[in-house]
Amino acid sequence: MNIEKKKILIVDDERFNIDILIDTLKDYETIIAKSGEQAFKRLDKILPDLILLDIMMPEMDGYEVLKRLKAEDRTTHIPVIFITAMNEAGDETKGLEIGAIDYIAKPISPPIVRARVKNHLTLKNYRDHLEELVKKRTEQLLMTQDVAIQSMGVLAEYRDSDTGMHIKRTQNYIKILTAYLKHHPKFQNFLDDQTIELLYKSAPLHDIGKVGIPDHILLKPGKLTPSEFDEMKKHTVYGRDAIMACEKQIGSESFLRYAREIAYSHHEKWDGSGYPLGQKEDKIPISGRIMAIADVYDALISKRVYKPAFSHDQAVAIIKEGRGTHFDPDIVDVFLKIEEKFRQIASEFPDLE
Repeated sequence: MNIEKKKILIVDDERFNIDILIDTLKDYETIIAKSGEQAFKRLDKILPDLILLDIMMPEMDGYEVLKRLKAEDRTTHIPVIFITAMNEAGDETKGLEIGAIDYIAKPISPPIVRARVKNHLTLKNYRDHLEELVKKRTEQLLMTQDVAIQSMGVLAEYRDSDTGMHIKRTQNYIKILTAYLKHHPKFQNFLDDQTIELLYKSAPLHDIGKVGIPDHILLKPGKLTPSEFDEMKKHTVYGRDAIMACEKQIGSESFLRYAREIAYSHHEKWDGSGYPLGQKEDKIPISGRIMAIADVYDALISKRVYKPAFSHDQAVAIIKEGRGTHFDPDIVDVFLKIEEKFRQIASEFPDLE
């Protein structure tokens, strides 16, 4: 540990006490504050590695200073040692309960102060290193999750040669649609920032079940027979089952929860005429209702083996017509307000010829 570079903020209203601490801690860079207010002015400019804090100070005592330190994100992580003449057990307990890491009674013993400071700085250095490792491992895990989702989504896309950039577009439709829906009273309790991010990341798996559909059905250029369509509808079940198999390994509350919902329910319809369950209205998961509009819009504007591409205006008109029958009317209303943004996303991610 390079102690010469460690910064210690000393907060005490008595110059005599400050001088003793400066001399005791001459191997460190010391910063001085004679009051709580002055301490926060110092903290506006520099963040120390540790704070030595007196309790008995005028205007703002040490307890109040510590409470403010712990209430602010910028300073809550800084370890604080109380140094005070108050040596009743209750005083020590109160300080530790508020968040102090240690308690040194006056008159101080310089060797004890140096040893305590060194030990706590060593612990802080270890903690900071551990937090950085955890942060990096978490970032790696999230990246692995994202790559796994994208890879599985692309696998389904390759089965259907006409889908092109379908996955990228539907992801971005979801992102823009949820950004507006989160302000709607009906959806604001569901669509927090974390859920929106998970929906965005889960969207590529909505058609993962198509890997289980035979080519002669999936790639058929003409209209499907009733029996073929029944088989095609099973892609929602295949997708759900594949994702559930993964969930069994990592837990049902994993990041795949919304992917499972989307894969299984994005072909349900508001009036109950969809599949696979024929769910109706609010019985359909919100994630599936949102995905339904994104998926249908993109299917309409895209060329398929069985149909030409529709124009943006035609797609919007079809979705508007499906308000309250195919689609959740509240989601359609929001879609109609931002439909131009869907056009922009489609232009940004065109199918590769």
